[in-house]
Amino acid sequence: MEEDEVKGKFLELNELKTFLRITKEQGLYLDYLCFATLAYTGMRLGEMLALKWTELDLTKKTIRITKTYYNPNNKSTCYQLLTPKTKKSIRTIMIDDGLVALFKAHKSEQMELKMKQRLVYENQDFIFAENIGHPRVMKQVVLRLQRLMKHLDVDKHITPHSFRHTHTSLLIEAGAGVKEIQERLGHSDINTTMNIYAHMTKNIEEKTSHKFSELTKGLL
Repeated sequence: MEEDEVKGKFLELNELKTFLRITKEQGLYLDYLCFATLAYTGMRLGEMLALKWTELDLTKKTIRITKTYYNPNNKSTCYQLLTPKTKKSIRTIMIDDGLVALFKAHKSEQMELKMKQRLVYENQDFIFAENIGHPRVMKQVVLRLQRLMKHLDVDKHITPHSFRHTHTSLLIEAGAGVKEIQERLGHSDINTTMNIYAHMTKNIEEKTSHKFSELTKGLL
């Protein structure tokens, strides 16, 4: 179950900032956009890889999530786009100006790539397309994450799904309520959101208590 995975690791805000800086400086094609999107939207990896440009509205700053990418064998040409398991997973989420700017820059870069690769490029409108048009496979995302995490000085087991929990943690710190988080993450069951919320809130409370202890050290 998704809430059980919260007991694993996720990135704190300062760790996320450092990771994204490292990714921007040392990452390969698609790396920065990929992990920034996961962190800033909280969407599932399969939902992100299934995204097409028609589902991104850069004017309204929205992403429409309607499908999930399925490719258990990680073969670039052998994939399926499936409807999500629940109706709640089909949703529209807002994105911020920073992510909009990244998508605009990527769109221009992708158009140039299509021109260079026009003899072999299979244009299927995927946002996260490799250099001949097929969507990036999940294994590639995992491998790139593992490579980049080696440069981050944290003892945590971070997976692509960790960014979903990272996003949830940041939403809570920003003051978002349980219902808002449920809608953004596409949870069909409010109990799933509540369980994750409880885990994350406990983590935030512990950090707050530690900060207070540090601030007031020596006063008593």
